[in-house]
Amino acid sequence: MDLTKLTALSKTADSTGGTVRPVPQLRIMEKLDEYMALTDFEGAGRHLLYWLEEAVLGHDLRGELMIRQELIGHFRKIGDRENAFLQAREILRLLKEMDYEDSLSAGTAYVNIGTAYNAFGENERSLEMFEKARAIYEAHETVSPSLLGGLYNNMALACADMGAYDSAFSRFSQALEQMARVPGGSLEQAITCLNMADALEKQLGPERAQEKIDPLLEKAERLLEDPEPVRDGYYAWVCDKCAPVFDYYGWFAAAAALREHAGQIRQAIREGE
Repeated sequence: MDLTKLTALSKTADSTGGTVRPVPQLRIMEKLDEYMALTDFEGAGRHLLYWLEEAVLGHDLRGELMIRQELIGHFRKIGDRENAFLQAREILRLLKEMDYEDSLSAGTAYVNIGTAYNAFGENERSLEMFEKARAIYEAHETVSPSLLGGLYNNMALACADMGAYDSAFSRFSQALEQMARVPGGSLEQAITCLNMADALEKQLGPERAQEKIDPLLEKAERLLEDPEPVRDGYYAWVCDKCAPVFDYYGWFAAAAALREHAGQIRQAIREGE
């Protein structure tokens, strides 16, 4: 079933209700992690669309919300603007229908939507979503620092894209502070360091920024070699994400080491199948 028909069916099914048949969210995420570790985006898409249909037919609004949030990330990664924005609209509809608009779950959804908007150049719409998430997160004293760290990092990226560099670096600093409190948060700290390097180059130009960029690359390399994070599919994905940045700045040995780590993890996953 294609997404257009599935979206129409979702609106009908959600409004009429029925016996709920929950989808296995944990199992769905575990399999998705395997696809992502192997960089099998086609397989990941099929997997998510299959379970989206199951959630819709089973009247499982929570499952549908979870899967659509993964789909918005999937379509963002493969550059499919139309379907990413379709998921954004459907997520907002579900949040309203479920009366979840002020929940922590909504905060995470707003971050996912904002990240997609930013990826496709809709920076003002992106910041609007991030501000909605920030209002929710900062109002909850027990919110996870990992959620705040991810939010601040993504807000910084949108600010940098708009040329608001003071705001961007302030948010980057907040992201690093929050992720330092997270067990195994060194991977996210490394990503933020590399994002800061890119923002500095945009702001100052390659030559003027180089003196400030090198310490950030050194810190990112050290964080990525931290033994605490589990060497799993997510670690492989981070390695793949960071390696091209090191290549860009001429840190070829660091990039090669990350690709080797990712390759070893993917091989272990294949052998375990």
